[in-house]
Amino acid sequence: MLWIGIVGVLFPGVGPLLLGGLEAAGRLTATEIGLAGMAELAAMGIGAAVLGPAFGAKRLRLAAVACGCFLAALNLASTFAHDGLLVLARAAAGLPAGALIWIITGMIVRSPRPDRWSGVYLTVQTLAQLIVVSALTIFVIGHFGPNGGFVALAALAASAALAGALIPRAWAALPQAEDGPKGLPSPRGWVALLAVFCFQAFILALWIYAEPLSRQAGHPATTAGLAFSISLAAQVVGGSAATALAGRTSWFVSLTLGVVAAAACLVAFAALPPAAAFLAASGLFGFAWLFASPFLTPLAIEADPSRRAALLGPGASLLGCAAGPLLAALIVGEHDVRPAVWLAGGLAIATLALISGLHLTRHR
Repeated sequence: MLWIGIVGVLFPGVGPLLLGGLEAAGRLTATEIGLAGMAELAAMGIGAAVLGPAFGAKRLRLAAVACGCFLAALNLASTFAHDGLLVLARAAAGLPAGALIWIITGMIVRSPRPDRWSGVYLTVQTLAQLIVVSALTIFVIGHFGPNGGFVALAALAASAALAGALIPRAWAALPQAEDGPKGLPSPRGWVALLAVFCFQAFILALWIYAEPLSRQAGHPATTAGLAFSISLAAQVVGGSAATALAGRTSWFVSLTLGVVAAAACLVAFAALPPAAAFLAASGLFGFAWLFASPFLTPLAIEADPSRRAALLGPGASLLGCAAGPLLAALIVGEHDVRPAVWLAGGLAIATLALISGLHLTRHR
C-alpha cells in the first residue's frame, strides 16, 4: 500500500532532473519547464481531490491498477513528446499520480495513529525520491538521457499497478459528518484545508527560489546543490522526529513549532548571508518542513472528525505547492528574488493564524 503512494509522489523530486535534461536536449524551453512542473503539481492536487474520490472507497483495486497503468503510459508518451505536447503529457500524468496519493491517504486517515503513519509516509517518500534521483543520475541519465528516466518512471508506475491488485477491495466507511453536505468536509474542515494550502504555498514559494537566492548572495555555484542535499537529509531527520513524537505531543504545539522554525529561516535567506549560514538555514528549513507536515493530518481530523477534510488534504497540499511558486513568480524581479521571501512570510503568518483559530475554537 505504501509503495503505491510513494510512486504517486515521485515526480516532484525527480521532475527537475528530467525536465532540465529535456531543456538541454531542446525539447522544452526554460518557460515550458516551469509550466510543466506547475501543471503536473496542480493536476496531482486535482487527481487527489477529484479523480481518486470519483473511484470511491469501494473500488480501490480498480483505481490503483487503472491509474498505475495510465501513469506508466503517460511516462512513456513523455519520451517522444515535445514542447506544448510534453507540457500536456506531464499535466495529464498528474491526475493518476494524485489518485494514487489519494489511495494511501485513505489508509492513513483510517489508521489509529494517522500522525505517525503520515510521518512514516513522508519520511519514506523523501528517502525514495533521494534514492531514485541518485540512481537515475548515476546509472540512467548519462547513458540514455532524460528518456531513460521516463522509461524508469514508467516501470515504477507499472509496479504500482501490480501492487494495486493486492490491496483491499474497499475501505471501511468514514463517520458521517455532523454538519456540511454529505460527502464534503464541514466548514471547519475547509478552514483546515486552507491552512494546509497556505503552509505548502509558504514552503514552495521560498524553496523554489533557493538557487537564485544563493546566486544573488554571491555564493559559489556548488552552494545551491549542497543546500538541496543538506535539506533533503534534514527532511528525513525531521520526518523521523515527527514520527517518533506522534501521539506524545499536541499536534498544535508541534505544527506551530515547525512553522515558526521554518519562518525564522526566512530572515536568514532575506539577508543574503555567507554560504555557511545559507547552508545552515537550508538544513533547518528542511527539518522544519518535514517535521511540521505530518501534523497537518491530525489538524484536519480534529477540525472535521468525519475525516473527509483529511482525505482532501493531499489535494490542498499539492495545489499549495503549485500556487506558491506561481505567486512568487509574479512578484520577483530579474535581479532581486527576495520578494519571494516576503510572500513566504505572509503565507506563514496566514498559516499560523488559521491553525491558531482552529485550535482556540475547537470543541473541548
